[in-house]
Amino acid sequence: MPFDNPSLPAAPFGEAGTTPLADPSLIAALSAEFALRAAEHDAAASFPFENIDRLREAGLLALVAPAAAGGQGGGLRDALAVVNGIARGEPSTALVLVLHYVIHSQLQRGPAWPEALREPIARSASTDGGLINILRVEPELGTPHRGGLPATVARKVPGGWRISGAKIYSTGIPALSWLGVWARTDEAEPRIGTWVVPRGTGLAEQGIEVRETWNHIGMRASGSHEVVFNDVFVPDDHVGELRPPAGWAVPDAAATAWMATLFSGVYDGVARAARDWLVGFLHARKPTGLNGASLATVPRLQEALGGIEALLLTNRLLLRSLSAAVDGGAPPSSSDSLLVKYTVTNNAIDAVARALEITGNPGLSRDNPLERHHRDVLCARVHAPQNDMILTGAGRAALAG
Repeated sequence: MPFDNPSLPAAPFGEAGTTPLADPSLIAALSAEFALRAAEHDAAASFPFENIDRLREAGLLALVAPAAAGGQGGGLRDALAVVNGIARGEPSTALVLVLHYVIHSQLQRGPAWPEALREPIARSASTDGGLINILRVEPELGTPHRGGLPATVARKVPGGWRISGAKIYSTGIPALSWLGVWARTDEAEPRIGTWVVPRGTGLAEQGIEVRETWNHIGMRASGSHEVVFNDVFVPDDHVGELRPPAGWAVPDAAATAWMATLFSGVYDGVARAARDWLVGFLHARKPTGLNGASLATVPRLQEALGGIEALLLTNRLLLRSLSAAVDGGAPPSSSDSLLVKYTVTNNAIDAVARALEITGNPGLSRDNPLERHHRDVLCARVHAPQNDMILTGAGRAALAG
C-alpha cells in the first residue's frame, strides 16, 4: 500500500517546496480574501463570482491544464494544495475547483475524449479561465454510482445530437463555460457518455434552463442548481467517453484517486479553518474563574485540541501520500483511494464536532464562523460514493483476497 512513504515530509499541503507549482503565499492570500466574504455568501446562498475572477487572474483555473495548451501542467499534489488552501477560506469556491480539476485530469489521460474537444477546453482554461463540470445527478436516478441508466437522452441527428433531460446538484453552473452532460443514446442498445455543451451568449437561447433550487444547509455558495436541457444541439466532435453501460463498471484507479483526494481536501480544509478559529478562541477567552488566564491554559481543553490535531495529522499524511503516489504514476486501487476519502472526511467531521463541543454556545453562534464550518463539513457525507458503498466495496475486495 503506497500510503506509508517515510520520505514524504509531514508538512502542510501548501508549504513552499512541497509542490512544484502551488505558491503558498498566493494561496494563503486568496484564502484570507475569500474568508472575508464567506459569511455573506453563505447567508444569501449567492455564488462567489468575485472569487472565481480572482482565481482566473491568478492563473489557477489553468493549474492542471497541459502546458501544450498554455496551462501549467500541474499534478494532483498541486491541485490538493490549492483546493485545501482555498477551502480554508471559502469551501464552495474550492468545490467548484475540484470538479474543474478532476475533469481536466481525465481529459488528458484517455483517448475516450476526441482531440477536437480536449484541446479547446484546455486552452479555454488557460486563456479565458473557462470552467467545466460534468452534470450527472438526476431527480429520479440520483447519483449514477448506485446504478441505472440516466433519463437524459441524446438523439442522433445530422451532424450531431439533440439532448433533453434534467440535472440536479449542478455545482458551479452560474460560472461554467463548458457543460458536460451525462446522458444515454436513444439506440436499441443504449450507450452512455458525456455530451459537452459550450456556453453560448445565453443559456436560454441554447435551450438550457437554470432553476435556482439550491438551498442546502451547507456549501450554500456552490450554485448547485437544477439545469434542464430542452433539445440542445451538440456536434459529433463534442461527445466523449461514449461506451456501453457495462463499460462504466470498470474502475479507473487514477480517476478515483483524483476524486477521492480533492473532495477530501475540501473538507479537511474546512476542518483546519475550524481548528484555527478554535485556537484563537481559546487564547482570547479569559473567564473570571481563571483569574485572568485564558482557556488555552486549561489542561482538559489542551487535551481536546490535541485530539483534533491527531485527526488532522492523519488526514495530512494520507492525502499527501495518496497524491504523491498518483503523481508518481502508481495510484493505489480504487478501493484504497476511497477508504482514504472515508477516513479523511469522517476525521474532518469529527474534528469540527469536537470544536463545537469544546466551545459550547459561542461555537453555535452565527456571530462566529464555527457553526458555518460545521454545516459545510457535513456535506462531505453526500459526495458519491457514500460511506456505505465505500465500506461494502472494501469488504468485498478483502473477501476476494
